[in-house]
Amino acid sequence: MKLIVAYIQPEKLNDVKRALYEREIFKISVTNALGCGQQKGFHESYRGAEVEVNLLKKVRLEIAVNEAYVQPTIEAIIAGARTGRIGDGKIFVIDLVECIRIRTGETGGEAIG
Repeated sequence: MKLIVAYIQPEKLNDVKRALYEREIFKISVTNALGCGQQKGFHESYRGAEVEVNLLKKVRLEIAVNEAYVQPTIEAIIAGARTGRIGDGKIFVIDLVECIRIRTGETGGEAIG
């Protein structure tokens, strides 16, 4: 079991969801996040004062998958999120030690579904 965590551009969320659905990956958690990476933010003028904006809006996706779905999930995220420009995001693949479905008490891969 793996936990796939991805940070993507907010405007690419629908494209990523569509790519995931095409690969029959439907269980996903989405949260708003702020962060910066290679982009390093930007400068803008606000009421005459120069302001550095270095925390940019991102979307964090968390997807718990069984081994057979790891590569299709990664491919779907890349297909939906890639623009070829700095700031497309990152994908992290983390070993998932345990998963428990609260409603039924199922554990492991059965709990992920």
